[in-house]
Amino acid sequence: MEKKLEFYGGEWVSLSPIIIFIGLIFVTTFWWGSTSDGALWIPIFLGVVIPFFLAKNKKEYSSAVISGMASKDTAFPIATWIFAGVFSRILRESGFSAGLAGLAGSFGVGPVLFTVISFLAATLFSSATGTGFGTIAACMGVLYPTGVELGVEPAFLAGAILGGAAFGDNLAPVSDSTIASATAMKVDVPKCVRSRLKYSLPAAGITLVLTVIVGNLLDQSTNMKETLSYDPKTLLMIVPVMITMYIAVRTGDLILATTAGSLLAGATAVVFGLMDFIQIDQADAVRPALFAVSGEGMDRVVNGVVFDGLSSMTQMIVLVLLLFSAIHIMKMGYGDIKILESLSFMTKTARGSETVISFMIIILSSIMGLNAPAILTVGPSFARPLAKKQGISPYRMANLMDAQSCTWCYSLPWTCTMMYILSFTIGTEAPLSGIQITPYCFFTFAMTAVMFATIFLGIGRRDFMDSEA
Repeated sequence: MEKKLEFYGGEWVSLSPIIIFIGLIFVTTFWWGSTSDGALWIPIFLGVVIPFFLAKNKKEYSSAVISGMASKDTAFPIATWIFAGVFSRILRESGFSAGLAGLAGSFGVGPVLFTVISFLAATLFSSATGTGFGTIAACMGVLYPTGVELGVEPAFLAGAILGGAAFGDNLAPVSDSTIASATAMKVDVPKCVRSRLKYSLPAAGITLVLTVIVGNLLDQSTNMKETLSYDPKTLLMIVPVMITMYIAVRTGDLILATTAGSLLAGATAVVFGLMDFIQIDQADAVRPALFAVSGEGMDRVVNGVVFDGLSSMTQMIVLVLLLFSAIHIMKMGYGDIKILESLSFMTKTARGSETVISFMIIILSSIMGLNAPAILTVGPSFARPLAKKQGISPYRMANLMDAQSCTWCYSLPWTCTMMYILSFTIGTEAPLSGIQITPYCFFTFAMTAVMFATIFLGIGRRDFMDSEA
């Protein structure tokens, strides 16, 4: 076990890397209106560097920075994003999104209906795979550019996809948050999933209603193109897409799925003339190539679609390495414990206990940008003893933690999921910032409202307790 990280000013100071990052993110993206690499990298870099001078032991602080970067929580999403970046770039450059948009337009699918379909597709995929990141990769790689072609408001569409990813992350039996919440409360997963339908489905229903209402109020018809021309051969790319989704659902391994998807998508695009395999010193190329060589002397470079897919994830990788260092510094300085302890005075009733656990989960998951670690931090030490003390069903408490961890963790501008979804808009016709998407994260707002309503009404508080008594 690592030694506690001491700061001048006490344990609260360990929260300063996250606070500095969040504060500067609002300056660079909202005030200055930038979506560049520097608008994300500089805030988190300063967030890690400035508190260095407040650490009592500078060597231990440096070790905490490295440990945060080297953790499995950091390595897994980075590895996933690298492979997903290549797959989504091949699909984009093949013209697949233009083909889908043209096909949808020929059947009279407009911006509102397409957004509804996108939300439902994301909920189905995330429920089957249990991965929010995987859902974002699949849907943003295919549905986002297609929707932009159809004239959908980009931030509106991204919010719908993000909401669908959150739905399955909360509900899927194989989701890491589902497993974490069941483990933390020592209950079985199947009963957890069955008992949380009464929360997830109403939230999804509210989301669909809001999507239709807001979609019509946005007057997206002004964005629609009169004609959508496309090469019918681009629709053949649906084959590698479907195979990739099948592998992801079947195995739950996103790296395996996207590796196979990249190989199949690249082969399909080359065989049917949608892109070249390699171009060497080819000027004025009429189509993209998986690999390209150009330039002279020291300026000679190797790039192409595969390279573009890899480089498109650079922003996210640098950001996440530093962000997880900031999170680890907070945990090593016991900043997360200070947050939890500061809320514990409200736990004298069952309603108060559920409210406190909700705020604990929301705050920690929003700061960490991940839900499973927040659940495992709060669950065994706080939620489980409070549930026993107040006579709250452990299934109810597991569902409460899981649901609240899939709300603001997904919708706030600085979280990992938001940054990930932004990475798929870079280089498209419609790049976005997190602040643009947040207002359209209807599912996360709806789930928050549903869960606090159930706290007030006492719904689910006795789940399975009478039958197991």
